[in-house]
Amino acid sequence: MKGHKWLVCTFPLFLLAGCAFENTKLARFNREAGYRLANLSTNSLNSEELFVVLSFSGGGTRAAAFSYGALQELARTPITSGGTKRRLLDEVDIISSISGGSFTAGYYGLYGERIFEDFDSLFLKRNVQFALALRVLNPVNWPRLGSPYFDRIDLAAEYYDTLLFKHHTYQDLLARARRPLIVINATDMSLGSRFEFTQEQFDLLYSDLNTYPVSRAVAASSAFPVLLSPVTLRNYPDRPDFVEPIWITTGLQDIDENSRRFKIASVARSYEDATNRPYIHLLDGGISDNLGLRGPARSLLSTDGQDSILRKINRRQVKKIVIITVNAKPGEDVDADKHRRAPGLLGVLATATSAPMENYSLETIDSLSDKIDEMVKAKQTETDVLKELKQKCPDVKWPEVLPSIDFYNIELSFDRVADLSLRKRLKALPTSFHLKPADIDLLKQAAGDLLRQSPKFRELVNALN
Repeated sequence: MKGHKWLVCTFPLFLLAGCAFENTKLARFNREAGYRLANLSTNSLNSEELFVVLSFSGGGTRAAAFSYGALQELARTPITSGGTKRRLLDEVDIISSISGGSFTAGYYGLYGERIFEDFDSLFLKRNVQFALALRVLNPVNWPRLGSPYFDRIDLAAEYYDTLLFKHHTYQDLLARARRPLIVINATDMSLGSRFEFTQEQFDLLYSDLNTYPVSRAVAASSAFPVLLSPVTLRNYPDRPDFVEPIWITTGLQDIDENSRRFKIASVARSYEDATNRPYIHLLDGGISDNLGLRGPARSLLSTDGQDSILRKINRRQVKKIVIITVNAKPGEDVDADKHRRAPGLLGVLATATSAPMENYSLETIDSLSDKIDEMVKAKQTETDVLKELKQKCPDVKWPEVLPSIDFYNIELSFDRVADLSLRKRLKALPTSFHLKPADIDLLKQAAGDLLRQSPKFRELVNALN
């Protein structure tokens, strides 16, 4: 009898232990509140005229270290903007991240300069992979893992919380009230589309991002299929005061004129159907965007969404755009081609989930570069026409239609490393959460060297100084 009484008393504790964190419902809809770029002000060190975007790719610790090295170099780069001396790092407005890069982005967003003091020892040079495996194998966690509401990804999120993020939520990011906006990206498993952890995205779920742990967003962003289970979000159906953003309504009318805009609007509208989509399952962000660049690219080329960079350009608020893509893509693995036996499940899965997206990522970079070139050439054409017109008709008054803007599109990748042996070594590093300390140092150094050696980067620094 005593044994049964013990079971009755402790059974609820096992149920509680087996429940993962659930995102909360909005108290009321307010499209101006929450974690958005508009609520992170500029200051004396961050001018609106210079708009800097960083995108951190996926790739486990390799990506985290490579992006960390880029941050270090930006912190070491002095500039003069608006007559004020500062560092280029102070001018960063948005960091968009995927998977391994999200650890660096999330930590910097929460702690700022502290990242240069302890992130190296806390995370980069720690065997995170082994620590996660120990938690799965620990019998203490088996009752929770046996619950249908708790899985390996929840253990991972708990570990990231203990190790790095210390129970901080997006309310803490918002409380810093200063840029950069940290956009952590995951993948909607059902749609294969990009899902970002911003309040604008959570509005579509009628959910409050402020209460959501940063550790779980990072866990979702790095939830590689099979090895880690998806992160699940609740999509709330009762939303009496919700107002659909106008860009979704108009985008759904663009199926013939702009099929990409129509697709993005269709995905956004699908979250409003909470009856058929009461739960949203999120996987590794690299499945939908392995560079973290698709969000910034859309923001630069479209006026849709609250944080549109193009809208700021059109309003003459921004005069210089800097996009630095930190791409930790490894080399192509052709080792399987040396053997008659086909690769196993994990090898096939890794190729199926990464190879198409890596090819698409290159197309994203090329497409963005082409669009930027088109905008620059269009402005130059307008300037030449107006100059010629003024020469022929000095008294004519003809307003400039296109804004004057300088673009600096910079990519850091292993392919750009000049030293052949170093390039091969970096490209051979595995996508895991454990690397040798010497390799970590090489990655950090390579990112700094690539940034300093970039012609576009030197052009930017010279223009600012």
